Amino acid sequence: MLRIPARLTFIPVCAAAVVGIAPPAAASPSSPPTAVTQTASSGGVTATVTFTRGAMGTYPSKVLTISRGGHVAYHRPVTSRLCGPRASTQKYCAPGLGRTSVHVLDLEHNGRPDVVLDLYTGGAHCCSVEQVFSLNPATGAYARVERNFGDPGERIADLDHNGRHEFLTADDAFAYRFTDFAASGLPIEILTFAHRHFTNVTRRYPNLIAKDAATYLKAFNRDHSDDEGLFAAWAADEDNLGHQALVAQMLARELTAGNLRGGFQSAKKFAAALPRFLRKEGYVH
Repeated sequence: MLRIPARLTFIPVCAAAVVGIAPPAAASPSSPPTAVTQTASSGGVTATVTFTRGAMGTYPSKVLTISRGGHVAYHRPVTSRLCGPRASTQKYCAPGLGRTSVHVLDLEHNGRPDVVLDLYTGGAHCCSVEQVFSLNPATGAYARVERNFGDPGERIADLDHNGRHEFLTADDAFAYRFTDFAASGLPIEILTFAHRHFTNVTRRYPNLIAKDAATYLKAFNRDHSDDEGLFAAWAADEDNLGHQALVAQMLARELTAGNLRGGFQSAKKFAAALPRFLRKEGYVH
Protein backbone atom coordinates (compact mmCIF):
# COMPACT_ATOMS: atom_id res chain seq x y z
CA MET A 1 0.00 0.00 0.00
CA LEU A 2 1.57 3.23 -1.09
CA ARG A 3 2.05 5.94 1.46
CA ILE A 4 3.47 9.46 1.13
CA PRO A 5 5.13 11.90 3.53
CA ALA A 6 2.46 13.70 5.51
CA ARG A 7 3.71 17.26 5.07
CA LEU A 8 3.77 17.22 1.29
CA THR A 9 0.64 18.73 -0.21
CA PHE A 10 1.00 16.91 -3.53
CA ILE A 11 0.84 13.22 -4.38
CA PRO A 12 3.44 11.83 -6.80
CA VAL A 13 2.03 9.76 -9.66
CA CYS A 14 3.36 6.57 -8.12
CA ALA A 15 1.33 7.20 -4.95
CA ALA A 16 -1.77 8.80 -6.38
CA ALA A 17 -3.73 5.64 -7.06
CA VAL A 18 -3.68 4.27 -3.54
CA VAL A 19 -3.72 6.13 -0.22
CA GLY A 20 -2.51 4.43 2.95
CA ILE A 21 -4.98 3.40 5.59
CA ALA A 22 -4.45 2.75 9.26
CA PRO A 23 -3.19 -0.69 10.27
CA PRO A 24 -5.62 -3.06 11.95
CA ALA A 25 -6.66 -1.91 15.40
CA ALA A 26 -4.80 -3.59 18.23
CA ALA A 27 -6.71 -5.83 20.55
CA SER A 28 -6.81 -4.86 24.21
CA PRO A 29 -4.58 -6.84 26.59
CA SER A 30 -7.61 -8.73 27.92
CA SER A 31 -9.13 -9.58 24.53
CA PRO A 32 -8.94 -13.19 23.36
CA PRO A 33 -6.98 -13.86 20.16
CA THR A 34 -8.97 -13.31 16.97
CA ALA A 35 -8.23 -14.83 13.58
CA VAL A 36 -8.48 -13.11 10.22
CA THR A 37 -8.50 -15.39 7.17
CA GLN A 38 -8.04 -14.15 3.60
CA THR A 39 -8.16 -16.22 0.39
CA ALA A 40 -7.31 -15.60 -3.26
CA SER A 41 -7.50 -17.94 -6.26
CA SER A 42 -6.46 -18.01 -9.91
CA GLY A 43 -5.59 -20.67 -12.50
CA GLY A 44 -6.19 -23.62 -10.20
CA VAL A 45 -4.10 -22.12 -7.40
CA THR A 46 -5.66 -21.07 -4.09
CA ALA A 47 -3.79 -19.25 -1.35
CA THR A 48 -5.16 -18.79 2.16
CA VAL A 49 -3.47 -16.78 4.91
CA THR A 50 -4.64 -16.71 8.52
CA PHE A 51 -3.45 -14.01 10.92
CA THR A 52 -4.20 -14.60 14.59
CA ARG A 53 -4.19 -11.29 16.41
CA GLY A 54 -3.16 -11.27 20.03
CA ALA A 55 -2.77 -8.54 22.62
CA MET A 56 -1.19 -5.14 21.98
CA GLY A 57 -1.16 -5.46 18.21
CA THR A 58 0.89 -8.64 18.06
CA TYR A 59 0.32 -11.46 15.59
CA PRO A 60 1.67 -14.58 17.34
CA SER A 61 0.39 -16.92 14.64
CA LYS A 62 0.47 -16.41 10.86
CA VAL A 63 0.01 -19.32 8.46
CA LEU A 64 0.02 -19.46 4.65
CA THR A 65 -1.46 -22.40 2.73
CA ILE A 66 -1.14 -22.81 -1.04
CA SER A 67 -3.14 -25.46 -2.91
CA ARG A 68 -2.79 -26.54 -6.54
CA GLY A 69 -5.59 -28.49 -8.14
CA GLY A 70 -7.11 -29.07 -4.74
CA HIS A 71 -3.92 -30.51 -3.23
CA VAL A 72 -1.92 -28.69 -0.56
CA ALA A 73 1.53 -27.77 -1.94
CA TYR A 74 2.64 -25.37 0.80
CA HIS A 75 1.60 -24.98 4.44
CA ARG A 76 3.91 -23.06 6.73
CA PRO A 77 4.01 -20.28 9.31
CA VAL A 78 4.60 -16.83 7.86
CA THR A 79 7.98 -15.44 8.89
CA SER A 80 10.13 -12.59 7.64
CA ARG A 81 13.66 -11.50 8.42
CA LEU A 82 12.43 -7.94 7.78
CA CYS A 83 10.07 -8.07 10.74
CA GLY A 84 13.04 -8.06 13.10
CA PRO A 85 15.07 -10.70 14.94
CA ARG A 86 13.31 -10.30 18.27
CA ALA A 87 10.23 -12.31 19.09
CA SER A 88 8.24 -9.18 19.92
CA THR A 89 8.81 -7.57 16.54
CA GLN A 90 8.42 -10.84 14.68
CA LYS A 91 5.04 -11.31 16.31
CA TYR A 92 3.94 -7.84 15.26
CA CYS A 93 4.48 -8.39 11.54
CA ALA A 94 0.93 -7.72 10.47
CA PRO A 95 -1.33 -8.04 7.45
CA GLY A 96 -0.68 -5.48 4.75
CA LEU A 97 -2.61 -2.24 4.71
CA GLY A 98 -4.87 -3.10 1.76
CA ARG A 99 -8.26 -4.78 1.69
CA THR A 100 -6.55 -8.16 1.34
CA SER A 101 -3.01 -9.32 2.00
CA VAL A 102 -2.85 -12.30 -0.34
CA HIS A 103 -2.91 -12.30 -4.14
CA VAL A 104 -2.64 -15.03 -6.77
CA LEU A 105 -1.48 -13.85 -10.19
CA ASP A 106 0.91 -14.81 -12.96
CA LEU A 107 3.73 -12.35 -12.34
CA GLU A 108 6.13 -14.12 -14.69
CA HIS A 109 3.57 -14.69 -17.46
CA ASN A 110 4.54 -18.37 -17.67
CA GLY A 111 1.16 -19.97 -16.94
CA ARG A 112 2.07 -20.75 -13.32
CA PRO A 113 0.35 -18.35 -10.92
CA ASP A 114 2.52 -16.91 -8.17
CA VAL A 115 1.33 -16.05 -4.67
CA VAL A 116 2.05 -12.58 -3.30
CA LEU A 117 1.73 -11.87 0.41
CA ASP A 118 1.63 -8.32 1.82
CA LEU A 119 3.09 -7.74 5.28
CA TYR A 120 3.38 -4.62 7.40
CA THR A 121 6.17 -4.40 9.95
CA GLY A 122 4.71 -1.55 11.97
CA GLY A 123 6.38 1.63 13.13
CA ALA A 124 5.98 5.28 12.21
CA HIS A 125 7.91 5.00 8.95
CA CYS A 126 8.15 1.30 8.14
CA CYS A 127 7.64 -0.92 6.30
CA SER A 128 5.73 -2.68 3.54
CA VAL A 129 7.14 -6.12 2.77
CA GLU A 130 6.19 -8.22 -0.24
CA GLN A 131 6.75 -11.97 -0.27
CA VAL A 132 6.46 -13.80 -3.60
CA PHE A 133 6.01 -17.57 -3.65
CA SER A 134 6.92 -19.13 -7.01
CA LEU A 135 6.44 -22.72 -8.08
CA ASN A 136 9.43 -24.82 -9.09
CA PRO A 137 7.83 -27.15 -11.67
CA ALA A 138 10.65 -29.68 -11.35
CA THR A 139 10.07 -30.26 -7.64
CA GLY A 140 6.51 -29.04 -7.12
CA ALA A 141 7.76 -26.88 -4.24
CA TYR A 142 7.30 -23.16 -3.69
CA ALA A 143 10.29 -20.87 -3.21
CA ARG A 144 9.93 -17.57 -1.35
CA VAL A 145 11.51 -14.24 -2.24
CA GLU A 146 10.84 -11.09 -0.23
CA ARG A 147 11.50 -7.39 -0.72
CA ASN A 148 11.23 -4.45 1.63
CA PHE A 149 9.34 -1.62 -0.12
CA GLY A 150 9.85 0.63 2.90
CA ASP A 151 7.74 3.71 3.47
CA PRO A 152 6.20 4.16 0.01
CA GLY A 153 4.91 0.61 -0.19
CA GLU A 154 3.80 -0.67 -3.59
CA ARG A 155 0.86 -1.39 -5.83
CA ILE A 156 0.62 -4.28 -8.28
CA ALA A 157 -0.60 -2.91 -11.61
CA ASP A 158 -0.80 -3.81 -15.29
CA LEU A 159 0.74 -0.59 -16.57
CA ASP A 160 0.88 -1.66 -20.22
CA HIS A 161 -2.59 -3.26 -20.21
CA ASN A 162 -1.07 -6.43 -21.66
CA GLY A 163 -1.80 -8.90 -18.87
CA ARG A 164 1.66 -8.52 -17.31
CA HIS A 165 2.05 -7.11 -13.83
CA GLU A 166 4.45 -4.53 -12.43
CA PHE A 167 5.16 -3.31 -8.90
CA LEU A 168 4.53 0.45 -8.84
CA THR A 169 6.41 2.13 -6.01
CA ALA A 170 8.87 4.93 -5.19
CA ASP A 171 12.55 4.96 -4.28
CA ASP A 172 12.80 4.84 -0.49
CA ALA A 173 16.55 5.60 -0.66
CA PHE A 174 15.61 9.29 -0.91
CA ALA A 175 13.76 9.30 2.43
CA TYR A 176 15.79 11.28 4.98
CA ARG A 177 18.73 11.54 2.56
CA PHE A 178 18.78 15.33 2.18
CA THR A 179 16.06 16.52 4.54
CA ASP A 180 13.49 15.24 7.01
CA PHE A 181 11.07 12.53 5.96
CA ALA A 182 8.08 14.83 5.59
CA ALA A 183 9.91 17.01 3.04
CA SER A 184 11.62 14.15 1.18
CA GLY A 185 10.55 13.46 -2.38
CA LEU A 186 10.59 9.82 -3.48
CA PRO A 187 10.95 9.40 -7.26
CA ILE A 188 8.84 6.85 -9.09
CA GLU A 189 10.17 3.30 -9.30
CA ILE A 190 8.72 0.36 -11.25
CA LEU A 191 9.77 -3.26 -10.81
CA THR A 192 8.96 -6.58 -12.43
CA PHE A 193 9.42 -10.05 -10.96
CA ALA A 194 10.80 -13.08 -12.81
CA HIS A 195 13.16 -15.99 -12.09
CA ARG A 196 13.01 -15.21 -8.36
CA HIS A 197 14.29 -11.67 -8.84
CA PHE A 198 12.87 -8.16 -8.81
CA THR A 199 14.14 -6.04 -11.71
CA ASN A 200 13.98 -2.24 -11.98
CA VAL A 201 12.25 -1.36 -15.27
CA THR A 202 11.38 2.26 -14.49
CA ARG A 203 12.99 3.60 -17.65
CA ARG A 204 10.55 1.65 -19.80
CA TYR A 205 7.86 4.13 -18.70
CA PRO A 206 9.06 7.61 -19.74
CA ASN A 207 5.56 9.09 -19.66
CA LEU A 208 5.08 8.13 -16.01
CA ILE A 209 8.55 9.39 -15.14
CA ALA A 210 7.90 12.72 -16.86
CA LYS A 211 4.61 13.12 -15.03
CA ASP A 212 6.31 12.39 -11.72
CA ALA A 213 9.09 14.89 -12.51
CA ALA A 214 6.54 17.58 -13.40
CA THR A 215 4.78 17.05 -10.07
CA TYR A 216 7.98 17.51 -8.10
CA LEU A 217 9.10 20.52 -10.14
CA LYS A 218 5.76 22.24 -9.58
CA ALA A 219 6.02 21.67 -5.83
CA PHE A 220 9.65 22.85 -5.81
CA ASN A 221 8.77 26.08 -7.62
CA ARG A 222 5.88 26.71 -5.23
CA ASP A 223 7.81 26.42 -1.98
CA HIS A 224 11.51 27.07 -1.46
CA SER A 225 11.45 26.77 2.33
CA ASP A 226 12.56 23.14 2.61
CA ASP A 227 13.10 21.87 -0.88
CA GLU A 228 16.28 19.82 -1.30
CA GLY A 229 14.16 16.67 -1.09
CA LEU A 230 11.84 17.85 -3.85
CA PHE A 231 14.70 18.90 -6.10
CA ALA A 232 16.48 15.57 -5.58
CA ALA A 233 13.40 13.59 -6.62
CA TRP A 234 12.92 15.79 -9.70
CA ALA A 235 16.60 15.36 -10.62
CA ALA A 236 16.35 11.56 -10.29
CA ASP A 237 13.32 11.47 -12.59
CA GLU A 238 15.05 13.68 -15.17
CA ASP A 239 18.22 11.60 -15.00
CA ASN A 240 16.11 8.51 -15.65
CA LEU A 241 14.87 10.28 -18.78
CA GLY A 242 18.46 10.92 -19.86
CA HIS A 243 18.38 14.65 -19.11
CA GLN A 244 21.67 14.89 -17.18
CA ALA A 245 22.61 18.21 -18.79
CA LEU A 246 19.27 19.72 -17.78
CA VAL A 247 19.75 18.58 -14.19
CA ALA A 248 23.25 20.09 -14.03
CA GLN A 249 22.03 23.40 -15.47
CA MET A 250 19.06 23.56 -13.12
CA LEU A 251 21.19 22.70 -10.11
CA ALA A 252 23.67 25.48 -10.90
CA ARG A 253 20.89 27.99 -11.53
CA GLU A 254 18.99 27.24 -8.33
CA LEU A 255 22.19 27.27 -6.30
CA THR A 256 23.06 30.73 -7.65
CA ALA A 257 19.51 31.96 -7.04
CA GLY A 258 19.63 30.83 -3.42
CA ASN A 259 16.65 28.51 -3.82
CA LEU A 260 18.27 25.45 -2.23
CA ARG A 261 17.96 25.66 1.51
CA GLY A 262 16.36 24.05 4.52
CA GLY A 263 17.83 20.56 4.34
CA PHE A 264 20.45 18.72 6.38
CA GLN A 265 23.39 20.59 4.79
CA SER A 266 24.30 23.84 3.14
CA ALA A 267 23.16 24.49 -0.41
CA LYS A 268 26.75 24.25 -1.66
CA LYS A 269 27.27 20.86 -0.02
CA PHE A 270 23.92 19.66 -1.35
CA ALA A 271 24.89 20.68 -4.88
CA ALA A 272 28.06 18.60 -4.57
CA ALA A 273 26.43 15.63 -2.86
CA LEU A 274 23.40 15.22 -5.14
CA PRO A 275 25.25 14.13 -8.33
CA ARG A 276 27.31 11.63 -6.34
CA PHE A 277 24.19 10.19 -4.75
CA LEU A 278 22.33 9.91 -8.07
CA ARG A 279 25.28 8.11 -9.64
CA LYS A 280 25.60 5.77 -6.65
CA GLU A 281 21.89 4.88 -6.86
CA GLY A 282 22.10 4.16 -10.59
CA TYR A 283 20.28 7.18 -11.96
CA VAL A 284 23.37 8.33 -13.86
CA HIS A 285 25.42 5.82 -15.85
